Amino acid sequence: MAEKRFRVLPGFGLTMGFTLFYLSVLVLVPIAGLFLRTFSLSWADFWRLATTERALAAYQLTFGASLAAALINAVFGTLLAWVLVRYDFPGRRLIDALVDFPFALPTAVAGLTLANLFAANGWLGQFLVPLGIKGAFTPLGVVIALTFVGMPFVVRTLQPVLEGLDRDVEEAAATLGAGRLRTFVSVIAPTLLPPVLTGFALSFARAIGEYGSIVFISGNLPKQTEIAPYLIVVRLEEYDYAGAMTLAVVLLIISFVLLGLVNLTEQWANRFTR
Repeated sequence: MAEKRFRVLPGFGLTMGFTLFYLSVLVLVPIAGLFLRTFSLSWADFWRLATTERALAAYQLTFGASLAAALINAVFGTLLAWVLVRYDFPGRRLIDALVDFPFALPTAVAGLTLANLFAANGWLGQFLVPLGIKGAFTPLGVVIALTFVGMPFVVRTLQPVLEGLDRDVEEAAATLGAGRLRTFVSVIAPTLLPPVLTGFALSFARAIGEYGSIVFISGNLPKQTEIAPYLIVVRLEEYDYAGAMTLAVVLLIISFVLLGLVNLTEQWANRFTR
């Protein structure tokens, strides 16, 4: 008689069933419903609604600003995480707590605050606008808002990795004659690359779907500062449900493709840590 195997955590079938049910109800069923509703359109109608001049401009701003914000967060979020982990200075705990501020702050409040801050008569805008730097009601304002909401994803992804780095390896490299730059490139960077890419992907995904923090600072000018999520809301307010769902499907498909590419890049980067 075969020996009965016991699992450390029993109930795998029940928990897996609940997991699949929960995932289906919250994610798979809504996405399937969206695609099924869109399939009622002919290909010609779908293409016409998805490629209007206004829609193309919204795609360009949404993905371009999201990519720019994610890249900025990947660079400066890494520096911020490094400083918070590797250095002890007055106010470090306060700065570390402020990293989570975009999580707690309602996005609409963040957008309104940024709009007032970078407006021509704002605290920063009154100095930047005379220099030709317009942060409100321009594409730059969209990048600023997306950078603000996406910054914690990079910092919080990197902090545990930096805290777990073995400094003995760095000291050994220095003992063998490696300079700071060589130690960083050969020892630290390969370990940090996968979490940096993960933080970049999270920040990028968060930026694509952002709405609340942008509607105030962007001005929502058609073909200029109008993002795709806002255009979807406009279509719904016009009772153009076919147009709204078409835009939503396009955003969904492009987001899946881009995140898939980022995940493949992350898997490639993980080979350098083995």
